[in-house]
Amino acid sequence: MSHNQPPPSGPANWGPVPPPAQPTGKPKWARKRVAIPVALLIFFIGAGIGSSGGDQKNAASEKPAPRVTVTETAKAKAAPAPTVTVTKTAKAKAATKPKPKKTEAAAPKDKVVFKVWGSAPSGVDVTYGSDSDNRQGSGLPMTKTLTLDDDAMYYSISAQLMGGGDINCSVTVNGETKKGHASGGYNICMAQLNGGLLGGWS
Repeated sequence: MSHNQPPPSGPANWGPVPPPAQPTGKPKWARKRVAIPVALLIFFIGAGIGSSGGDQKNAASEKPAPRVTVTETAKAKAAPAPTVTVTKTAKAKAATKPKPKKTEAAAPKDKVVFKVWGSAPSGVDVTYGSDSDNRQGSGLPMTKTLTLDDDAMYYSISAQLMGGGDINCSVTVNGETKKGHASGGYNICMAQLNGGLLGGWS
């Protein structure tokens, strides 16, 4: 056998065979002690995630509660009450005969009535009568009555203010009356009735 030859190959040249593997660490029952709690933990975590996902699905599947928006209409201001105008048509009063004015004719027939009335603070100078009979009077109001003289041509009255006032005067014979008026200063109120052309009073 030569020393120059390479050593034969084969399992014999691999060296010493290692000893058989010894069981390492912990026995099988100890590994189960650790594996079971880990598996349970994973199971519960998975169940929790699943249930939360289910809740989310349920919540998503549930319809959201409808929102109700109430819009209040602004109250319109109360319109002012309409003004109602009622026009009443007055019924025409039945035509009544005008009352005859009271005249000095109310004096008895064959009498002549002289009157002066109004205001004369400073006094008044009155003269009344006929063409043949003149008389004086004073004070307001004044009323004088004379008997009618058929021969008289006229009957008259005059009243002169004595510095101011406002007066009226009249003379009445057989229902006919004449009137006069004077105002202020020394103005004169005059009224006169004349008899017929041939005399007499009808």
